[in-house]
Amino acid sequence: MGAQALRETALAAARAGGAVLREGFGKTHKFRLKSSRVDLVTEHDRRSEEVIIAVIKRRFPEHSILSEERAPVDTGSTYKWIIDPLDGTTNYTHNYPIFAISIALERAGEIVLGLVYSPILDELFLAERGRGATLNGKPIHVSRTAELSQALLATGFPCELERISLNLKYFADFIHRAQAVRRDGSSALDLSYLACGRFDGLWEMDLRPWDVAAGALIVREAGGRASGFSGGELDIYGNEILASNGLIHQEMVQVLEGRG
Repeated sequence: MGAQALRETALAAARAGGAVLREGFGKTHKFRLKSSRVDLVTEHDRRSEEVIIAVIKRRFPEHSILSEERAPVDTGSTYKWIIDPLDGTTNYTHNYPIFAISIALERAGEIVLGLVYSPILDELFLAERGRGATLNGKPIHVSRTAELSQALLATGFPCELERISLNLKYFADFIHRAQAVRRDGSSALDLSYLACGRFDGLWEMDLRPWDVAAGALIVREAGGRASGFSGGELDIYGNEILASNGLIHQEMVQVLEGRG
């Protein structure tokens, strides 16, 4: 199956979903709660998902689909698209322009393509395994910040409120060790911003595959590192990620393990 056809499909799907999100941006949004009072879904999550999947299924009807807002479709194919049609829903409902579409393609258990599209800023991050990462077609690379004390970090907080206290501890520990920490509300964009050098590192917990599959590949193809909190291999079907430019990774592991 041609890499160009797969890449063009991901791009077309992201642009279609982005058009839906731009159309709704700035308006009053209807939303419903999912698992908690801070876990939301809007009508535009659904519409974005519909058009993204329609583009993919029109071109590759035999492929499996794993998407945030609907039941998985397992066709038995070695190819699986992993989709978040709106990463940063709370931001979107408040018309805060930090949100994105995340699309990844898994082949035989390996992520081979990752795309994150910010429709309001019109920034499209793309990576293909072994071919590097780009922002709007131009190559990107992680930062060269070599010390945690000089690093700008990012994190996110779980939707389940009882899990927030643990991350608050990590947040406090990193505030004391890093230059600063940001919490923007979109895992996919945080990873993409790390890949192009805007952030130096990030950590987040209670995640799902569609939160990290595309962004983790973009980070790696930009020269960075993505792992679990202990520094071991990242499992996108797990629930945590530690990512960095690679240079400060071990320092971040030490903080998460209480040794920093």
